[in-house]
Formats: sequence, C-alpha cells, structure tokens
Amino acid sequence: MKTTAYHILAMLMATLLATACGNDGDNHAPNGFVTVNNGIFEIDGKPYRYIGTNFWYAPILASEGMGGDRQRLEAELDSLQSLGIDNLRILAGADGPHGIRTHIEPTLQQSPGVYNDTLLQGLDYLLLCLEQRKMKAVIYLTNSWEWSGGYSTYLEWAGHGTAPLPTEVDWKTFCGYACNFVLDDSAKQMYYRHVRQIVGRTNSITGNPYSRSPAIMAWQVANEPRAFSTAGKDSLASWISNTAKLIKSIDPNHLVSTGSEGKYGCETDIDLWTRIHSQPEIDYATIHIWPHTWQWVERDSVESGVATACNATQAYIEEHYKALKGTGKPLVVEEFGYPRDGRSYLPGTATTGRDAYYDFVFRLLSDNDMLAGCNFWGWGGLAHPRHEMWQPGDPFTCDPAHEPQGLYSVFASDSTTLQLIKSKCRKVTM
Repeated sequence: MKTTAYHILAMLMATLLATACGNDGDNHAPNGFVTVNNGIFEIDGKPYRYIGTNFWYAPILASEGMGGDRQRLEAELDSLQSLGIDNLRILAGADGPHGIRTHIEPTLQQSPGVYNDTLLQGLDYLLLCLEQRKMKAVIYLTNSWEWSGGYSTYLEWAGHGTAPLPTEVDWKTFCGYACNFVLDDSAKQMYYRHVRQIVGRTNSITGNPYSRSPAIMAWQVANEPRAFSTAGKDSLASWISNTAKLIKSIDPNHLVSTGSEGKYGCETDIDLWTRIHSQPEIDYATIHIWPHTWQWVERDSVESGVATACNATQAYIEEHYKALKGTGKPLVVEEFGYPRDGRSYLPGTATTGRDAYYDFVFRLLSDNDMLAGCNFWGWGGLAHPRHEMWQPGDPFTCDPAHEPQGLYSVFASDSTTLQLIKSKCRKVTM
C-alpha cells in the first residue's frame, strides 16, 4: 500500500489510540475494550448494552479493489452512528475461487493460506475507521454456509470433491457433505491456520496488532457453526473449544463467541448449546432468530403473522436464557430478521410487519435483563439492488448472494424502520 499524507496522519492517530488503550501491566483488559462482568458487558467499568446490525460486507467496501467503495463505507458508518448503532457484526472474508454461483466475491482466502492482500488492507482500514468513531465489531472467521465458502471450501481443499450448492441439491445431500467439516482434521487444520493469520495480524495502516484494537469487541468462531449430523455433535463442541483456546492464546484482550443460532444450530439439542457456551474460553452466548425462514410465519402472512412470530421469539429467547443461567455470561440475539410487507425486495416498500417485529425484539432488550445486546439483519444502507439475486459487480446489500436482494435488508430509505431504531437505541443506552 502506498503511503499518503492521510495514511501518515492515520498512523499517528492510531498510535495515540493504542497508547490510550494500552495495558497498564496487570491482567485487566486495556481501556476501551469490551469485557464481561457478572453477566453484563462493560467498557471501562461502565455497562454496555447495544442495538447493533449485521454488516458482513464492510471489509470489502473498505478495500481499494474489486467491490471496494470507501466513500460509501464512510457514509454508511456515519449513518449508523447517527442512529445510535455502534456495534457491527462482520465477516473477516470469504474463501475459495471466484465464479461459483451464489458465492460472494471477491474472496479473501483464495486457496489454502493464499490471501488477497487488498482485502486484508481493507479490513485494516475498516478497523481504523471504527476506532476513530469508537464503534465495535464482532468478526466471524468462517461460515458453516457456502455463500462465503466456509465449511464447503475447506472440505474441497481437504479432498472431499466438489461441494454441493444448497440451491441445487436437497437438504439431506448438503448436510451429508457439510457434516464432514467438524470430523475432518485436515480441513480443521487449514481453518486453524486461517485463525492464526487473521487474529494474529498487524494492521498495515496503524502498525498495531489487532490484539490492541479497541474496535474489536469479539472474535467469533464461525457464522452459525453446526455439526450437520447427530454423530458430529461432540466434534462440534471440541472444535469450538479448540478454536476459542487458540484465539485466546493469540489475543487475550478480546472476547470470544461462537456465532451459534442456539439449539437450532445444535441439532435441536439445547444441552449441547449449553455445554458449548459453558466452556471457559467462550465469553458470552449467542442465538439467531429467523421467524420466516424457520416457518413460524407462513410465506403469505408476513404482516398478519407478527404476533405469532413474537410469541415464538420470546419462547426461544426464554428457553436459552434459562439454559444459560448460572454461567454468568450475557446472551445476545446477534441475528434476527423479518421480511418486508408482501415479501417485497425493493427499497422504499412497506415495512409494517418488520417494524412491529423489530419493536418487539428491541423491547425485550430494553425492558428486562434477558438480553445484553442484539444485532438486526441487516444493513443495506445506500445500496440499490440491480438484480433480484446478487451478481458480481452489484452493490452489496446484507442479503447474501443466494437470497433475494432486499428481502431482509434495511435501506437508508426505510424511514419508519430508521426512526424506530434511533428511538430504541436511545432508550437502550440511557
């Protein structure tokens, strides 16, 4: 990366930030870092509760290569901050070659241990932008789903043959392939090398290791890690434990989380979810909630089915909160989404059902002690989808390439949703 006056200034600012956030020699986390104390998040001894969003593509926007748009990135971050959102859940980067239908591009890890340096520098730039705004990121390191490579790509690299796409095969066939990841030592070793590469990275702009960045709230094992089989449940728990220990050995300053959906990500085994989140290296618990995808709400009843979705959502949260009790760990709903009215995909179309559902989840956060935070899915912001399904070169929404663009995204034109988010953010942080 060429050195510019901006980069020199940024390095000086980051050095000052690192000094301010430096450890004072004891075992406490540096200033500005998120910690856990008696079941709540804290920053510098003060409680931290948040309404955040999923913004997985932010490191791509932050790059100077394919898909990059730093002007849009800065505008999106400023818009989010103006709403009161300071917590973003992002993907470190995708895996595998280009040209696979329903996969996002560009990819970070193009073959085992071979990285797109432009995208790594994009991640560096993003963290600098977050540091400057005092925003936080939860960074997941891989994905159980094929839309960013993840399990499927590691299994291809480990010699399991071409990965099936869930959009082209039945569910049983996909699971029969993906279930091999937690059982395959070669695939997991390649993943562990990836963890060392990303968690142990030094920011090329600031010169500071990621372990010193207050912009990182937590490292996350994966997006929605699953065993995909009953036989793999113990292996899933072991892999998550080993990964968490590895992350802590590289970076003891930041929190570690799983990225789990809850019992639906554990073969419907709530005891497995509890066992995984009871591990000492896991600092807080996560669940995801998808009323429409999980068929709590029928396809043609998005608006009329809100009450049903809310009741099922509360029951799911309560079940996990009770299972977690006694561990002293916070619970976060880090993914939840609801379609636009009539399952429309277009920015500016009605969001009556979504707004009612969001309002319910936000009130569960603000009005009781079950939740410590939540991240809606997801931020589409200034994007204007060009096709129903994403194609290379299209602007990124938060909907992955295998889903209709705009189905779950919150756009800058969704005024009623933005007003709701802003008012609820204010209430949560009071």
